[in-house]
Amino acid sequence: IPGYGDSPPARMVTAEGRRNFLDRVLQDLSMQKPVLVSPSMSGRFALPFLLAQGDRLAGFVPIAPVGTKDYTAEQYQRVQTPTLILYGDRDKRLAPQALQNLQHLPEHRVAVLPGAGHACYLDKPEDFHRALLRFLSQLK
Repeated sequence: IPGYGDSPPARMVTAEGRRNFLDRVLQDLSMQKPVLVSPSMSGRFALPFLLAQGDRLAGFVPIAPVGTKDYTAEQYQRVQTPTLILYGDRDKRLAPQALQNLQHLPEHRVAVLPGAGHACYLDKPEDFHRALLRFLSQLK
């Protein structure tokens, strides 16, 4: 994600700029109906894209993403993208907030990984992949 970790600073300071950046990435990679997996800070990119262009996605997998409180229940309710809300039960800060907001997505299901924290995919990789593969196998 631009601007996080060791990556160069982000030039995308608005939700529209971040949405457009992700759109360009998907276009440059010639991706048709991908499943977008969005852990933590990537929510700042994924959520604006989901809300504006969710019909371009085959599925969405938010993993305790940031930024969920920036949108209304009504905005989430308009999204028809199949969604797997995934988080670790030891993530007591961001995951509950994300779940509270993302549960307004009409096509969602939830998977909680016992014994996993915020980076549940690192804490419990086998459980994470099992949940992800189960969700992917159910997509049309």
